[in-house]
Amino acid sequence: MTTTNNAQLYEQLLEHVPCNQCGHDDFTVIYEPNYGEARPDEIQDTFRSSGDEILLDQLVQCNNCGLKYLTPRLKSDVVIEGYSEGEDENFVSQAAGRERTFAQSLKLIERYVPAKGRILDVGTAGGSFLAVAQRNGWEVAGCEPNRWMAEWGKGHYGIDIVPGTIFDMGLEDESFDVVTLWDVIEHTPGPTSVLEECRRVLKPGGLLVVNIPDIGSLVSRLMGRRWVFLLSIHLYYFTVQTLREMLIKTGFKMELSRPHWQTLELGYILFRMGAYIRPIAKLGGSIVKALRLQHLQIPYWMGQTLAIAKKE
Repeated sequence: MTTTNNAQLYEQLLEHVPCNQCGHDDFTVIYEPNYGEARPDEIQDTFRSSGDEILLDQLVQCNNCGLKYLTPRLKSDVVIEGYSEGEDENFVSQAAGRERTFAQSLKLIERYVPAKGRILDVGTAGGSFLAVAQRNGWEVAGCEPNRWMAEWGKGHYGIDIVPGTIFDMGLEDESFDVVTLWDVIEHTPGPTSVLEECRRVLKPGGLLVVNIPDIGSLVSRLMGRRWVFLLSIHLYYFTVQTLREMLIKTGFKMELSRPHWQTLELGYILFRMGAYIRPIAKLGGSIVKALRLQHLQIPYWMGQTLAIAKKE
């Protein structure tokens, strides 16, 4: 299939959306689209959890509230369907590192909620956070759009994960002490709706935990369009300020924001860097493999921010 045909087919899958934060439709284009590189017949590969396809869509900034987002972008039903299909062995290969990251994050959560109760993880992928929380005495629940990932979590951790979104769970009002969204909110077609649903299921004063790739971070500003989190799977790009404003709008008060460090294998980090700096990543990967360091667990930060908020 030619580049022109790919672009035409891809554009048929797109929809124009206004700002999800304020509803305005007046924006400034930050990055122009590059539909010629699109793969409309491989949407499920783009939307896998370890997806690293460089941003092809138009990135804009709302002239009213400053939120950055994609428009036009893939239709919501195409996004959800893309997430539900396919397998992702690369992602689950990093379960041990993710458990290390989540163990540290859980310690922070327990400073705010020392009496362990019920915790909901939205978009839990393979369930690594749920597993860590359950081992530490929490009652856990989670959802994950990708059916293969939900089944992997059940087989690996023995945790029942609902295959779908938070809206598919049929949850009761005020039924959780904590709701977490790890690397999730930027993927959702309607983040305000997701946050409103999180608020509904949280108990009064309940805790919301969100981490984002922060487009206002120093590393993002230094790397520009080569920032590693400018990906086709990210529909929204928050700063601390725009995230704070969306949390306020949906009934939360931000209590904390800070850099969020994550732990992954060195070989995997270099693999993910390949989409941006392929020669360096390839050389580094060869050296690391020769030294048998590919499984070395490395903490890294590339502009991620962790936010903790309380339901008001």
